Formats: sequence, structure tokens, C-alpha cells
Amino acid sequence: MRWLSRRRPTADDHTPTKLDREATRDDLAALEAFIASRRGVELYLEPETTATDTTVVAIADDGEWIRRRTGSPRTAARLAHRSAVPMYEAARVGYPERMRIWNRNHPERRMR
Repeated sequence: MRWLSRRRPTADDHTPTKLDREATRDDLAALEAFIASRRGVELYLEPETTATDTTVVAIADDGEWIRRRTGSPRTAARLAHRSAVPMYEAARVGYPERMRIWNRNHPERRMR
């Protein structure tokens, strides 16, 4: 049995993969609608990974939340500034306890 191939890699073999889609205008519209329809919303910025574009978690004062792609931290910051809501880096500050409580009280959200 041969474990390693002697064939040299070509340019076609080295194509970058993106496992998820890019942010769209619909993503930003969903965040804007959530902010406009809820009280006490805060944004939590999540960095881009190899699987997902930059995302923002919008969390209302009752703990309800949504996560949408924004494309870049700069776009997320503009959204926060335009909407006059605070934005935090999730990797630094974590998520608020009210989000965890809301998740426990709404297990149907995890089933999707």
C-alpha cells in the first residue's frame, strides 16, 4: 500500500476554501430590525474564522438574541454607531448571563 503520492501539487490543488457564505445586505437589515424592535440591545463582535465571516450577536435586555454576518469589524462598528448601541468584543468580555438564561428558557431555539 502506498501512503504518499509522488505527484506534485498543481495550482488547482491549492484553492482556498470558504465553508460559509459572505455577509449580505439582508444580514445587516435583520440586525437593524432587531435593534429597532427590542429594548436595551448590545452588540457582541465575533471575529472572522476559517468557517464564518465576521459576525455580530445582538442581545436585547431580556436576553433574546440573533447572530448575523457583518463582513468586517468596521461595518459592525458603523452599525453600532448609527444605531447608538454599545458594541463589545465577545472574545474579551464574553456573553451576558441574560443570554444564557434566555437560552435555557427557550430550548426550541437550539433545535433548529
